[in-house]
Amino acid sequence: MTITIYQARKILTMNPANPAGTHIAVRDGLILGVGSLDEVAGWGDYELDDTFKDHVIVPGFVEAHAHIMAAGIMQLPYVGFFDRKLADGATAPGIKSYDALITKLQEEDQKLEDPNAPLVAGGFDPIYFPDEPRLTRQHLDQVSSTRAIYLHHASGHLATVNTAMLARNNVTKDLKIQGLGRDSDGDLDGELREPPAMGTCKDAMRIVHFANSTESALRDFGAMARNAGITTCTDLAGQAILAPKVLTMWRTITAEDAYPLRIAQYNIPAIPGSETNFESVADQFVDLKNSASEKLRFPGVKFVLDGSIQGFSALIKEPRYFSGEDHGQLLTVPDQFLDWLRPFHNRGLNVHMHCNGNLTQDLAIETVEKVLREDPWLDHRHTITHAQLTTQAQLRKMAKLGLCANFFSNHLWYWGDQHYAITVGPERANALEPCASAIREGVSFSVHSDAGVTPLGSLHTMWCAVNRVTPTGRILGEVEKITPYEALKAVTISAAYQMHLDDEIGSLEAGKKADFAVLEEDPLSVDPMAIKDIGVWGTVLVGRKNQASA
Repeated sequence: MTITIYQARKILTMNPANPAGTHIAVRDGLILGVGSLDEVAGWGDYELDDTFKDHVIVPGFVEAHAHIMAAGIMQLPYVGFFDRKLADGATAPGIKSYDALITKLQEEDQKLEDPNAPLVAGGFDPIYFPDEPRLTRQHLDQVSSTRAIYLHHASGHLATVNTAMLARNNVTKDLKIQGLGRDSDGDLDGELREPPAMGTCKDAMRIVHFANSTESALRDFGAMARNAGITTCTDLAGQAILAPKVLTMWRTITAEDAYPLRIAQYNIPAIPGSETNFESVADQFVDLKNSASEKLRFPGVKFVLDGSIQGFSALIKEPRYFSGEDHGQLLTVPDQFLDWLRPFHNRGLNVHMHCNGNLTQDLAIETVEKVLREDPWLDHRHTITHAQLTTQAQLRKMAKLGLCANFFSNHLWYWGDQHYAITVGPERANALEPCASAIREGVSFSVHSDAGVTPLGSLHTMWCAVNRVTPTGRILGEVEKITPYEALKAVTISAAYQMHLDDEIGSLEAGKKADFAVLEEDPLSVDPMAIKDIGVWGTVLVGRKNQASA
């Protein structure tokens, strides 16, 4: 096999035994060594590739919490507050007012030729509009009184619909389903909180799910990851086991030489509220894991235990929410969660648990402790994902149990001001995403984007964890800042560790996959405030170059 030696201005390996070099030798998709040219040339005849001689190479970023929704939701009209980059490098502009939202939806309404087709849009969050913080059906009725309208919120945990959508799906105030928003008179206000309520609008949810399961969404997902320097990315809410045709499509596309991304899919074993035989499902997940290919992996399973903080549906310990109406929902029954988790733990499947609120995190920690007493697994690496309000006591216990954390560092930017002033108040906002405390207590952690809740981009999640700055310039928790090196570790080797993939990826060293991100600058040397703005040439995945979109 031909040996290729890539030359770079600098190579950061994240291998503490060999931290840096200028050349990396690759053969058949595997790394032979990193060092100077003289040090890596001894493997045999080689071709010198100097494409990256003016660039900085780092391990391919590993995004440990994202969703194909990052691409799928952009197949729908985008109505989020912040501008959003598309797969081709273009930008979808943000919506900055309710008037702009209504105008945008009216424009989209005019584009639909079928008068009976629902209008489904995504990315909205009412918390950015404090003068009128809850979008209602009356707002959307201004767009149309006849066309059914469904707005999927940025968090993915809520939606707002108009009167026509409620009528279309026979959703009335007498329906006994948790999560149906009501006004002061008890009438439905159009807000749907969490899957049981959102699922009442089945035709709209089908459109959302279909957008996330198309070939174009999967291809755009790969392009968006490549553009951000990501070589391995989770789909942390997959249901491929329930959709064989989609799984077949994923296998086919990811097997293409040119597909630029390795996907680690964590399937959700059941929609909250449904009946499931978890023993049977766990066996199927083992079969999935054993059927993995180079670029499609199935490391484990994900449980969703609560909602979102900005949606007021996460479960938070006393003193609860700082302001606003507490709609906290536990999406499992505490006494049953042990029975749900046990089959996957017993079969050696990695478990990620969605816990935005720290009250829910107590349940996750206690359940893992119980299952470990029954069936000790010293290298389980089960992970609490989001873990936004993790307390110091919880971190200490997580360290003892071997639990990992996957912090949603992007919240510091996208919702930091709102958390400070509205949802949890100053003290807890300053303690959000406690990366520095995790280091002090010995908890292994990564940081993530939860794309498409926020955009894919490991440089941005690093930037948030390092600087902890909000759009108004407020610093949230100076003592919780981490160094650029610690942040780079969180999006490379530590993220790979959570998925039991650190023997293959996450650092640049002999015997590992030739996965690396090619950057314009060194993230450890630039001004920390410039980390998010570093240009990305593209990636190398298993030795194949993939240049980013312009």
